[in-house]
Amino acid sequence: MNISKEIAAKIEELQILEQNLQAFLMQKQAIQIDLNETTNATNELKSSKGDVYKMLGGIMIKSDKETTLKELEEKKKILDLRVGSMEKQEKLIEGKSDALRKEISASVSKN
Repeated sequence: MNISKEIAAKIEELQILEQNLQAFLMQKQAIQIDLNETTNATNELKSSKGDVYKMLGGIMIKSDKETTLKELEEKKKILDLRVGSMEKQEKLIEGKSDALRKEISASVSKN
């Protein structure tokens, strides 16, 4: 089958979009893992009794429980916002990809 340069360019654009989406999803997954770890740490800290330690660089240091809890809660808020923003971007990329896929299908079926 002989495809036009226009269709070939759209297919290439679709492939690039799909690659970008995959990279984007990997970033989103890393942020979600960080969010889960932060949520778990927050829950553990709330239920803990006694001394609290946190990692700083390559060492553990004693820390104030309330300060550490505030830091974790702030980090969780930021990560929640990032995940929400990434989900919106993901929907936009998927929408562009779907529209381009339909466009390609329509062009191919005409030929």
